[in-house]
Amino acid sequence: MSARLLDGKALAERVTGEVRAAVAARVARGGNAPGLAVVLVGENVASQVYVRNKRKTTEGVGMRSYAHDLPADVPEPELLALIDRLNADPDVSGILVQLPLPAHVDPEQVTERIDPRKDVDGFHPYNIGRLVLKRPTLRPCTPYGCMKLLEETREPLAGKHAVIIGQSNIVGRPMALELLMARCTVTICHSATRDLPELVRLADIVVAGVGKPRFVAGDWIKPGAIVLDVGINRLPDGKLCGDVDFDAAKEHASWITPVPGGVGPMTIAMLLSNTLRAAEWQDAPLPSG
Repeated sequence: MSARLLDGKALAERVTGEVRAAVAARVARGGNAPGLAVVLVGENVASQVYVRNKRKTTEGVGMRSYAHDLPADVPEPELLALIDRLNADPDVSGILVQLPLPAHVDPEQVTERIDPRKDVDGFHPYNIGRLVLKRPTLRPCTPYGCMKLLEETREPLAGKHAVIIGQSNIVGRPMALELLMARCTVTICHSATRDLPELVRLADIVVAGVGKPRFVAGDWIKPGAIVLDVGINRLPDGKLCGDVDFDAAKEHASWITPVPGGVGPMTIAMLLSNTLRAAEWQDAPLPSG
C-alpha cells in the first residue's frame, strides 16, 4: 500500500478562491471589504515569515491588511491598548496577534482582550466554548483546516477512532472537539501517555502535533489509517519535515499530508475564511448556530 496525498496547497487555493469570490460579491453589494489586522511583536524570524505570508494572502483575496509591528520590549499595557483600539475600529474585521509572544507578555491576557467577534484565530474562550457546545462561530484555524482535509478523503468519519498526539490549546484540544463534533471516538495523547505506539496503532485517524521531527514511526500507523501531520520542523540541513516519518508512514496509510504542502497552507486559508465570517458576524446582531 502507498498512501494518497492530501494536497493542502491545492485545497487552500480552492478555499482562498471561494473567499476571494465572496469578498468581491460583498463589495459589489455595497459592503466593505473585510480588514485583517496582524500584530507582530519582536523580530522572531519564523514569525516574520508567517506574518508576511498572511498579509500577502489577505491582500490577494481583496481584503484590507493592517500591519502593526511592535518592538520585542513593548510593555504589555501598550499591546493591550492597541488591541482595544483595533476592537473599536469598524474597518478591522479580524485581529491576529502572532505567537509566540515575548516572555513578559501574558498570551492569555492578549487572547481574552480580543473581541470574540474579531478573534479570527478562534482561541478566545467564547469561541472555544461554542465549539465545545457544537455551535461553532470562529474556529481555530489549524484544526478547522484539518477537518477540510478530512472531507477531501470522502470517507465517513462517524465511528472512526482518532488519536491526537499533542494537547496544545492551538491544535490538540480544539482538534479533539472538531473530531467529536464529527462523531469520532477521540483519544488525546501527551507526554505522560503510556504505550503511545500501541495507542496510535489502534487509530483510524492520526493527528500528529507534538513538535518533534519524525517522532511518529511508520510502523505505528495502522494499515489504511488517515494521517494528518501538523508538525513543521527544520532539520540541520535546512530541510523541513513533519512530526511523522513520512516515507515509512505512507506505506501503511491510506491518506497522508506532506510537509510542507499539507496542513500549513490550510491554516492560512481558514484564517481568511474566518476573517470573512467575522465581517459577516459583525454585520448581524447574533452569530449563527
